[in-house]
Parts: sequence; C-alpha cells; structure tokens
Amino acid sequence: MLESLAQWATEVVYHSGYSGVAVLVLLSNLFLPIPSELVLPFAGFLVGQGFFSFPLLMLAATAGSLVGALVVYAPARRLGEEPVRWFVKRYGRFMLLGESDLDKASGWFDQHGGEAVLIGRLIPGVGALISVPAGIERMPLWKFLIYTTIGNGIWNGVFIGLGWTLGSQWDLVREYTAILEYAVLAVLAGVILWFLWRRLKMDNK
Repeated sequence: MLESLAQWATEVVYHSGYSGVAVLVLLSNLFLPIPSELVLPFAGFLVGQGFFSFPLLMLAATAGSLVGALVVYAPARRLGEEPVRWFVKRYGRFMLLGESDLDKASGWFDQHGGEAVLIGRLIPGVGALISVPAGIERMPLWKFLIYTTIGNGIWNGVFIGLGWTLGSQWDLVREYTAILEYAVLAVLAGVILWFLWRRLKMDNK
C-alpha cells in the first residue's frame, strides 16, 4: 500500500506541478501516509531536469506545509486537549497515530515552548504533531506562523536540495531520512549555539 501511495505521489508531482507538490505536502501534514521524504526529493530531482524552479518549488512546498499546520493548529486551539485526545484515541489508527505520539509532541512543546514549533518538524515522531500542543496551549498565531514557516522551510529546502543534488538517485534520500533529520537538527543546534555565543560575547564587551 505504501509503495502504491509513493508511486501515486510521484505521478501527482510530475503531472500537477507546483500545485501537486503543495497539496501533497499539505496532506502529509495531516497525518496521512503520504511521504514528504519522497515527494520533496523527487521534486528536487525535477528541478535539476528543468521541470521546476527551485524558488517557486520552495514557495509551493512551504505554503502547503503551512496550510496543513494551520488545519491542525486551529481545531486544537478551539477545542482544547480533551476533545483532541478523544479524536486521536478513536480515529488515530486510521492516520497511524496513537496517544503516545501526542504525548511525545506535548512533552517536547512543554520542554521547549514556542521554539519547539521551529525545530519539532525535524524530530522523528514529532513532526506535524507539534501543531497540536501549540494549538492547545494557545500559542500566539503570529508566532506559530513564523516558527512554522521557518521550520518547514528548512525541512523542505534540505530534502528538495538533496533530491536536486542526487539526481536520478533521489530515492536514496528516503532510506536515510532518520539520519538526515538528526543531522539537520545538529546543524541547527550548532547555529543557535553559535548565535548565543556571539550575543553573549558582545554583551560582555
């Protein structure tokens, strides 16, 4: 089934262009079994073939992921925790979700606050789910939009770029997704630490 979905997703990208990428990324953010780890590298491969423009592709993918995040964030903000947990408990199996996944995302948000939305997209098992605790805790919409755009932009750029770089071997990206997620997270953490070190150094002058 997953292989059939992967084949269908690549055909949608090829035949529907930017709109297809945006819709597939949106759906992957709604916990449907559509692998953005395959869609984005394939789209990146098509950048190398001249089929897509990299800036426009980034815009389409990031717009799709942002809309998907808002679709999750809005009802969680409006309904609160108990109805969301009831929904996950009753219907989560159809989206390959469980209460433990929600607990993991909630724990990450409780530990890191709003910044969790920025880097949560890169954490295996958290991903799009980070929008749920952000909504439940009524994170300010403007902050949610900024952090979500940056976090998803990093995710999209890395996977599109890898597909572009690998060319016809773009499908290798999917095999090493977990390693890539941690590698990107490590780089992001390094950048944040460097920024904090520079700021601390300037404050001490």
